[in-house]
Amino acid sequence: MTATSPISLTTYLTGSDRRGLWQRRSRQVAADPGSAAWVTGIIWDQQHLLAVGTVGYHGPPDTSGMVEIGYAVDPAHRRRGYARAALEPLPARAAQTPQVHTVRVTIGPGNTASYRLASQYGFVKVGEQWDDEDGLEIIYEIPADRL
Repeated sequence: MTATSPISLTTYLTGSDRRGLWQRRSRQVAADPGSAAWVTGIIWDQQHLLAVGTVGYHGPPDTSGMVEIGYAVDPAHRRRGYARAALEPLPARAAQTPQVHTVRVTIGPGNTASYRLASQYGFVKVGEQWDDEDGLEIIYEIPADRL
């Protein structure tokens, strides 16, 4: 536990890779308190009382009705179903929100595990983009009414 978290966080979750995410989301929520319900949170293993990753949307629906899902599991806890369990409610919530028309996820070209997971929900490739933090990303989307 720290002054900013009521639960113990792994080195991965507090390290430089995730620190930028927490800072970005903190600024986002400060500027728009209504976005707090949409942004990144902790993937929590209730059985083991363990924080194992991050999951959430990048923010509330944009003006075109698109929300982007983001998730990351601590490498020490990967391949145990955490990403699937954390991702499961996100498309359903988006589909139940009238303002959401499209759900997006971006995945690095070498991340086959994440691609396989997203494809099981019907996400299809619609393009590519360059992200200053993550480099090349493949953009996958699905219409919310198909979830």
